[in-house]
Amino acid sequence: MSAIERIIEALRTQERPLTTPYHVPGLWIDHEHPAPQAVNPYRFYAERLEAIRAAPPQALTPSPGGGEWTRHAVIYNLFPRVAAAYDHDHDGKLALEPSPDGWRETGTLLKSIVLLPYIRSLGVDTVYLLPITTVGQDGKKGALGSPYAIRNPYKLDRNLAEPALPLDVDALFAGFVEAAHRLGMRVVMEFVLRTASKDGDWIGEHPEWFYWIREDVADRAAGSADPAAYGPPIFAADELAHIKEKVARGDFTELPPPPAAYRAMFTAPPRPERVRMEGGRWVGELEDGTRVRIPGAFADWPPDDNQPPWTDVTYLRLYDHPDFNYIAYNTIRMYDARLARPENAVADLWESIVGVIPHYQRTFGIDGVMMDMGHALPMPLKQRIVAAARALNPDFAFWDENFTITQKSVDEGYNAVLGYMLFDFHLQHKLREFIERLSRERLPLPFFATAENHNTPRAASRPAALEYVHYALILSALVPGIPFIHNGFELLETKPINTGLGFDEETIRANPAETLPLFSAWALDWTRANNLVGSIRYAMELRHRYAALLSDPDPATFIMGHSDNPHLLAFARHNAEATLFIVANTQAENTASGTVYLPVCDCDLRALWGADAPQQARSAVALTVTLGPYGVLVLEGGDDFPKWHHPSA
Repeated sequence: MSAIERIIEALRTQERPLTTPYHVPGLWIDHEHPAPQAVNPYRFYAERLEAIRAAPPQALTPSPGGGEWTRHAVIYNLFPRVAAAYDHDHDGKLALEPSPDGWRETGTLLKSIVLLPYIRSLGVDTVYLLPITTVGQDGKKGALGSPYAIRNPYKLDRNLAEPALPLDVDALFAGFVEAAHRLGMRVVMEFVLRTASKDGDWIGEHPEWFYWIREDVADRAAGSADPAAYGPPIFAADELAHIKEKVARGDFTELPPPPAAYRAMFTAPPRPERVRMEGGRWVGELEDGTRVRIPGAFADWPPDDNQPPWTDVTYLRLYDHPDFNYIAYNTIRMYDARLARPENAVADLWESIVGVIPHYQRTFGIDGVMMDMGHALPMPLKQRIVAAARALNPDFAFWDENFTITQKSVDEGYNAVLGYMLFDFHLQHKLREFIERLSRERLPLPFFATAENHNTPRAASRPAALEYVHYALILSALVPGIPFIHNGFELLETKPINTGLGFDEETIRANPAETLPLFSAWALDWTRANNLVGSIRYAMELRHRYAALLSDPDPATFIMGHSDNPHLLAFARHNAEATLFIVANTQAENTASGTVYLPVCDCDLRALWGADAPQQARSAVALTVTLGPYGVLVLEGGDDFPKWHHPSA
C-alpha cells in the first residue's frame, strides 16, 4: 500500500460525525474562489487525496544530473505550520490545541498535501519546505518555538500530524512527498546542521558534541556590555580591526581569541552519566562538583554583530582542541588554522551530521536541501555531506543560503544561492545596474529571484504595493534567476514571517516574537477577496513558454536598449528561437513617458544612440511608451512584431 493509500484508508475508516464545525478556504478546493466552505474533514481530505492518486502522474522536469534541474525550477516556499493553518471552526481565533474531534487549526502535513494541487496550478514544479523537524522548547521564542531550533534533525515535528488519525508524522510526510512527485513537483527540505536547540536530544547522549559553561554565569541582558555575563565576546576596537583585516585577507592563522575572562566561562564537557534534564533544560556536573549548562548562541560574524543573542539554540562543537574550547568567530565559522585540522574533527558528530540528509532520502525520497548557513560549515564536512547525498541520488540538489555568489559555492557542490538577490534590496533602486551586470557577466550560480522570503518584509507591505508586487513578479520570471514564491505572496500578505533582514527598529518593536508567524500560531488570509493567483499563473506561463531563453545565464542573451527617459529601462532577452523586449518604469510613485529604442540584434547603432551607446545592434524599434509606477511592458519579437504585450498590472 502506498503512503497516499494508507492515509486515505485511515480517513475512510476513522470517518465519524463532528462535534464542532469544520471549514476550509475555497482556494484549497477549486483553486479559483476563496470563499470558505463547510466540509467533513475525513471525507474532504480522502476525496482530495483520491483525486491526486487517480490523476495521471506528471513527469518531473528533465535534468542533466547533479541537481541542475534547479536552474529551470519554479519554487514555492512552504512553511506548513503557517501555510496550512486555518480557523476551521470560525470562532475568530487560531487554536493551539486540537479540537475535541482531534483536528488541528495550526498547519499540518495532511493539509499541506491538499495544498499541493493548488500550488501546482500556479506553475510551480518545486516545493521548498522551511524546517519541519522537532522544535526545541528551552528558551523558545513565541508560543510554538522556532523551526530553526532543531531538537533532533532525524525526527519530524509531531505537531504536524493530525491527532484525529492513527498515523504519525512520518506517514503523512511520506504521503506529502509521494503526492508532490505524482503532481510533477520535487520536494526540497531545509536543514540547520551546525546548531541544535538548547534542549536537543544529542546533548544528553553526547555532551562532548557541545560547549558548556558554568551554571553560575548569568546571561548578558539585552543591550548590556557586562563582560562578566555570558554573551557575544567583546573585543577591543584595535583588536576588532585586526580580526576583520586578517579574515578579509583569508588569513586564518593565529586569529585573536576572545578575552581570557570570556574563555574562562567555558568548561570541559561533563560525562554522559552526569547530564540530566531539569525543568526542561540540560544541566551537567563535572568531576569536582561544578554545575554546568548549555550556553545560547549568537551571530558569528562580524564579531561585533549587534543582533540579540539566540536564546533557543546552541552551536555544535565540530572540532575538539583544548585551546579552543569556547564559542567565538574563530571556532564556529572563521575556523583558526590550528583548530580546523583533521585530527581535531569530532568524528562521531561529523558522521551523525553527514547521515541526516541520506536518512530523508532513503525514508521519504526528497530531491534536495537548503543548507541554512551552510557556508559556515567546515569545507571538508560540506564535501562529505554532498558526497553522501549524491551517492544515493546523483541528481540531488544543494542550495546555499548566502548573500554573495562565488566560485566557492560551486566548488562546494551547490546548485543555487538564496539571499543574493532580493528585489526589495537590489532591484528597487538598482535595477538598471543589475540588468547591465547580467548582460556583461555570467554568474557562477543561479540565484532565487523573489520579492520576499521568510526573513524579509512582505512585498505587499511596501509603497505602491499592488504595482510593486506585479513589478517584482514579472521581472522574477524574465531574469535568469529562479522564480521563488514565498507562501502568502500570492495572498498579498503584509505580516512578515520573521524580522531578520531589512527591517527598521520601529517595525521590529512592533512585531515581537509572540506575534511573528515563525514562532507563534498564525494563518494566512486564504479567503481574501483579491489575490495574485491569476497574475502568478500568467507570469509563470510566460516563464515556462520561454524557459530555455529566460533561464539561460549567458550574457549574450541580454541586449541593452536605450531611452530618452532615465526612469525607463529597456532591454531584450534573445536567442535563436525567441526574442522578448522588456520596458520597465523603475519609479514607485510617478508615471514615466518617453521613447525607447528596443534592440533587434548585434550591429552598430551608435549613429542613433551616440558614441556612448551601451550595446551594438543592427537595428532597433523605436517605441513611445507611457508606464505607470512600476509598470512593466513585455513584447514578443517576430515577423509581426509586436505580437502581444503584457502590462504587469
